[in-house]
Amino acid sequence: MNPVYRKWILIPGIFVVAIGAAMGLSQLQPEPPQRDTENLDLLVEVLQLEVSSERFRISSQGTVRPRTQTVLSAEILGSIVSISPKFIAGGIFARDEVLMRVDPTNYTVAVDKAAALVKQRQIEYDGTKKLRSQGYRAESEYASAAAALSSAQAELVNARRNLERTYIRLPYDGMVLSKDTDLGQFVSPGSKLGITFATDLAEVRLPLTDMDLAFVELPNAAEITEAGGTNGPKVTLTAVQHGKPATWEARIVRSEGVVDERSRVTYAVAQIQDPYQLHGNGEPLPMGTFVGAEIVGATVLDVIRIPRSALRGADQVLVVNDENQIEIRPVNVLRADEKFAYVNGGVSAGERITTTAIEAPTNGMSVRALVAIASTGDGGDEH
Repeated sequence: MNPVYRKWILIPGIFVVAIGAAMGLSQLQPEPPQRDTENLDLLVEVLQLEVSSERFRISSQGTVRPRTQTVLSAEILGSIVSISPKFIAGGIFARDEVLMRVDPTNYTVAVDKAAALVKQRQIEYDGTKKLRSQGYRAESEYASAAAALSSAQAELVNARRNLERTYIRLPYDGMVLSKDTDLGQFVSPGSKLGITFATDLAEVRLPLTDMDLAFVELPNAAEITEAGGTNGPKVTLTAVQHGKPATWEARIVRSEGVVDERSRVTYAVAQIQDPYQLHGNGEPLPMGTFVGAEIVGATVLDVIRIPRSALRGADQVLVVNDENQIEIRPVNVLRADEKFAYVNGGVSAGERITTTAIEAPTNGMSVRALVAIASTGDGGDEH
């Protein structure tokens, strides 16, 4: 065969064989696996809501003050001739214990003179009465003698009362807050001697906002009159004493009944029994201590508790419906603290909300629910 013809036949043949071999090899290669289409919707955690009853704890604060405080003043003239060693700042005294004595000399003499005058007037009266019964004295003379006797008796009562006023004492167990006089000092009526207070009870004024009052059952005026103001809610007071946290139990006994014009709050008054623990063994609560207070509030029914982080803005949540789509829902927030928000409208038990922060949610946005978490409401808790 002519070499030229052989060349033109061989070259196309090579190409045909190569193409055939390639096709054969492609048939032998396995097909690539089919990949499922991936769901790229946002993955979120959801919380299934439950209804519960909640007892809120209302926070407040205040300063411990004595319920009974007395500014001691002299009632008579004289020099201080004795002072009890307990009459110092911080001194504790008993009821009717003599704290100091004004010089009683002049007042003892006055009592003796008044008593002698009463005896004289009594003799005169008895004589006039006898003569009157015999017809030797007129009715006017008898009346004059009776008036003189009554006046002398009144003078004796006054003299004895002034002598009693030389003793400085108080009708309660208490503590001395300040001492403003000393031995040998001359005092006159109205001179300040010191300040004392009773140790049986202490009080704390607790400011409450109008929102707080919706959850606190304060005693009304009738309850204070009938029960002595002791049926209000319980209060736990807290403060740091000697570097350690301490607590005391108290009780709301009354409201001051007016709204403060500057702060727009109402003050409730809590009472503490035996604050200095003179009859107990607890931690003393000194007057002037600044304390935090947690008031046991009223129980509120049919409340849904959600994490505070699930609340968008002031009053919105992101509901995940049955189609796993976002619904931006306004809710009625009854109360909120640093951990939870309590709502009573806008959502229902059984619905799901997302607790995942979503930067720019929209209504109808599709999401994937990670796991339905049990509701945080367990009912009857105090918050």
